Amino acid sequence: MKIIGVFILMFIALNSFAQEKLSLEQCYVLAEGNYPIAKQKTLLATQNELDLEVIKTGKLPKIDFQAQATYQSDVIELPSSSPISTISPPNKDQYQATVSVNQLIYDGGLIDASLAEKSAFLKTQQKQVEVNLYKLKEQVSQFYFSILLLQEKSALLLAKKTQLETTLNEVKAGIKFGILLPNSDSVLEAELLKIGQQLMEVDLNKTSLMTTLSMLIGIPVSPNITLENPEISTKLNNEIERPELALFQLQKEKIEASEQLIDKKNSPKLSGFATGGYGNPGLNMLENSFQPYYIAGIKLNWNVFDWNSTKKQRQSLQVNKEIIDSEQEVFELNTAMEMTQQQSEINKISAFIASDEEIISLRKKILDTSRSQLKNGVITSSAYVTELTNLFEAENNLSTHRIQLQFAKANYNVTKGGPLTPEGRTER
Repeated sequence: MKIIGVFILMFIALNSFAQEKLSLEQCYVLAEGNYPIAKQKTLLATQNELDLEVIKTGKLPKIDFQAQATYQSDVIELPSSSPISTISPPNKDQYQATVSVNQLIYDGGLIDASLAEKSAFLKTQQKQVEVNLYKLKEQVSQFYFSILLLQEKSALLLAKKTQLETTLNEVKAGIKFGILLPNSDSVLEAELLKIGQQLMEVDLNKTSLMTTLSMLIGIPVSPNITLENPEISTKLNNEIERPELALFQLQKEKIEASEQLIDKKNSPKLSGFATGGYGNPGLNMLENSFQPYYIAGIKLNWNVFDWNSTKKQRQSLQVNKEIIDSEQEVFELNTAMEMTQQQSEINKISAFIASDEEIISLRKKILDTSRSQLKNGVITSSAYVTELTNLFEAENNLSTHRIQLQFAKANYNVTKGGPLTPEGRTER
């Protein structure tokens, strides 16, 4: 799966360069794959596999080897008056070597409960990684739409420059034929120089943001690349589909697995054991020589009374559950309030766009009149530039509001949660 993911990211990146275009959804995917914390999902899975293998060894026999040599100051001796006093006492130097085997027969489900808790813990950790990666979308959106604003401003400045150059040629022709006063073209030429400075500033700012975006998504992004202007749709409701909700649920499932583990710890445990040894003395303490020996049996261990330790641990876990429920309520409340504010922002910008379109329509009529008056010498070049600038500002406001609307919708969708299509539209 990891290899497939890498190939997908490479395909997206190469496709973007081939078309010199980059979409918002592609940036989301690349950022999640490039961010260092993404590696933790694989690392956590590997660590969990090792932990599970360690736990499973509890079902395997345990083999211990032990050897010792001792010397003691005294040994058991029979009184001289005893009828069996002829038995030799054991040596003060004694030697033992043993091999012990212990095999768990029944553990009350403790090992299986431990495995279940570890698996629940892994799911919680991996979901936390997903939550952290999901938060990257806010950063990606911020950089993406900031670049998009500069991209649109650059296009408007170029359009304004083209229009000024056309008007400048007409003014120069008017000066040549004596229709317009000399130096009427100076104002237009100065405005063209000003536009050149503005374009330079926009390009520098765009390059800086592109560099930062490139670091975030992990592929080189050319300053000449075009960011696609997404048409994002939203469903304005309070239904939240954030990965944090799944994380809260997994945290509670982890607690439930811990409760099961606590219950199993006090279950009776049955095991078999066998010990083989060779030593002097052996099991027969009265035989003062090296002897082989063995012991075998079954052992039952059951902690009947634990001074209410299990009960208190369950109560602690229950409190932890209530804390998680409280955190979930806070998260849902804050998210709902944020979505309400974003809905208001979307409605406000939509109203601005309708007003911008009316303003532009009026400004175009005024500029057409001003251009005609300039060619006939009725107004000065400064008056024309003023009206042209007014139209540019109105168009810039419209372009800005349109991008801000898509940015607000993208933020709303990220806050709301749920899958995004490649076109950046939210599907429900």
